[in-house]
Amino acid sequence: MKHLLAILALIALPACAMAQELNAKVVINTAQIGNTNIEACETFREKVQEFLNSKQWTTVKYDEVERIDCTFNITITKYSAQDGAFECTLLLNSTRPVWGSSYTSSLYNTRDQHFDFKFDPADQLEYNPDNLDNQLMALLAYYAHLLIGMDMDTFAPLGGTSVLQTAEDIVSKAQNLGYSGWSAFNESNNRFALLNDYMDGSMEAIRQMNYMYHRQGLDQLCDSTQKAQSALVESMELLDQARQARSMSNVPQLFTEYKKEELVNIFSKHENQQERLRVYDILFAINPSQNTSWEKIKK
Repeated sequence: MKHLLAILALIALPACAMAQELNAKVVINTAQIGNTNIEACETFREKVQEFLNSKQWTTVKYDEVERIDCTFNITITKYSAQDGAFECTLLLNSTRPVWGSSYTSSLYNTRDQHFDFKFDPADQLEYNPDNLDNQLMALLAYYAHLLIGMDMDTFAPLGGTSVLQTAEDIVSKAQNLGYSGWSAFNESNNRFALLNDYMDGSMEAIRQMNYMYHRQGLDQLCDSTQKAQSALVESMELLDQARQARSMSNVPQLFTEYKKEELVNIFSKHENQQERLRVYDILFAINPSQNTSWEKIKK
């Protein structure tokens, strides 16, 4: 399990050979484009998966067992062999192991409806942060840094700040590429909006929540159940603070979406009825569409 020294190493360690951070699986769905150009799509899958897993994105040393498990499930909706243009939808999921158990908790889950780019099977995937002129590289680098930064946030308070700031820099540079998803004026749940909200100073409570929920809550359930349960309840108060600080943000709601089953499982077994009702009120205020699930917490 990663510890605080691994986070501090982002600043302290000199450049040297390090293990890569991601253990990514890339899945390609070509049902919408039929059986044509399957070879080009498979080449794309192989190259992207190898690139994500072989690239060292930070200077933090990761052991093999500490690498972040994630899945890039890419549905190709349109492909042009003439210019190598792909129009895709990405379903991204990453998980985090829970200390002292075999359980893995969902770390981040999102759907990107504008995962569009150009790719030639002869292309060599190379990422140059100083000259970001390729949409595919921008997409992969953005999500790599986002997942790593959010993972670090769960092991130390605001632990992923420098990595997430790199993701912000990628967003800024990618706005010049002419693709959807990077602009501040498009959608409230695009790449720009979600990261911008997550990193906004007024929303710092959501990042503190990620640490308290995972490190002081889930990771401690086996060793100190009562203390861990108190931390989990307190993490929900932080989630509510984030909602109140920026009521139009989709970030708190997104958290409840991919954590729904876990939240119900944890808090429906919580012994303190008053705290259960408080958690219910928070989750209902954030995501009333899932009230059928939240009702289980009150029982």
